[in-house]
Amino acid sequence: MALNFPTDEVFLTTEEVLEYLQVNLRTVYRLIKAGKIPAVRVGRQWRFRKRDIDAWLDSQRPRGDRAATSAPATPVRSARQRVLVVDDEASIRDLLSKTLALAEYDVDTAPDGTTALDRMRAFNYDLLIADLKMPGMDGLTLIRQAKRIKADLPVIIITGFSTESSAIEAVNLGVAGYLTKPFRVPQVLAAASKALGAPAA
Repeated sequence: MALNFPTDEVFLTTEEVLEYLQVNLRTVYRLIKAGKIPAVRVGRQWRFRKRDIDAWLDSQRPRGDRAATSAPATPVRSARQRVLVVDDEASIRDLLSKTLALAEYDVDTAPDGTTALDRMRAFNYDLLIADLKMPGMDGLTLIRQAKRIKADLPVIIITGFSTESSAIEAVNLGVAGYLTKPFRVPQVLAAASKALGAPAA
């Protein structure tokens, strides 16, 4: 049966959705099955309405990049594991938060170490992902301060400037993962899963 799509609608192929969301095919099928992103079957292909994808992405937008509000005295804990992503590059924060949200983590973001520490004092996080090189407070300093707030907090470092000395110091600080830019989405998810003590998917 032929399907007539409205001419003003933009539809994406499966391949275009994989590129748009930066995820693998299994994740897309899981989201379809869970009813999180609507899809239309056309012959042997799936078609996705772009505005549906964008609406779902908007619902997953990390709270950290929204306007700051005063934190409640006793924040409500979600059943999902909570991750704080710290990077001065907005594109990296967006990619990581989108990737982790697709894997069903709760994600907050911060553009610098000072903001990250403020969030950590207000909320309980299960994982910290921090850039090594940032203006002001660098990643290693942030990790040392974060460990004072929560000593057993798993940490993953991401960096485009990997050096032997920084790697050694990161190991000494007990980081759970060390990703070098440019990294791929599966690497991030595998590192997060390993850091949180779960087998990689």
